[in-house]
Amino acid sequence: MKRLTTAIIAFATFTATMEAQQKTVNTTDSKVVWKGYKVAGSHEGTINIKSGTLRFDGETLTGGEFTIDMTSLESTDLSGEYKDKLDGHLKSDDFFGVNDYPTAKMVFNSVKATGKNSYEVTGDLTIKGQTHPATFEISVYGSKASATLKIDRSKYNVRYGSASFYNDLKDKVIYDEFDIVADLQF
Repeated sequence: MKRLTTAIIAFATFTATMEAQQKTVNTTDSKVVWKGYKVAGSHEGTINIKSGTLRFDGETLTGGEFTIDMTSLESTDLSGEYKDKLDGHLKSDDFFGVNDYPTAKMVFNSVKATGKNSYEVTGDLTIKGQTHPATFEISVYGSKASATLKIDRSKYNVRYGSASFYNDLKDKVIYDEFDIVADLQF
């Protein structure tokens, strides 16, 4: 009887280990697009994932963690001199200060199913050394996932052109919230 009990415990442990798995995000094939808004229009671009994993229990998403390469931040809606100026400004201390903060990080704290293949994730987002909770939607289909986040840059000490910090900006206001759309492959 003791051997049977030991065999059942070993099988249950093996099965649980087989079900829970961590999948590495393919950083080359995954794409992250950002879009920022101002009174006079918007700008958009890309940013690279440095590393990332998603955790699953069987087919169910249970966790994840991502590191973003802030030095890869670039605009895609401009070219030439204007692109270079915007890219340099976004990387400067006015915005994301990539010399001092070369990475940003998202760590999932809770994952709640909201439908078939759909989840609401709450996690800790760190930008410029500031960490705040962020909630977003993610959908998983096979070896692909897509997520959409709305981030309030003012929480992360990204103040340039923000009406939250400066008066009389008029048509020079850059809105605090910007969007991130991530298409992940793993």
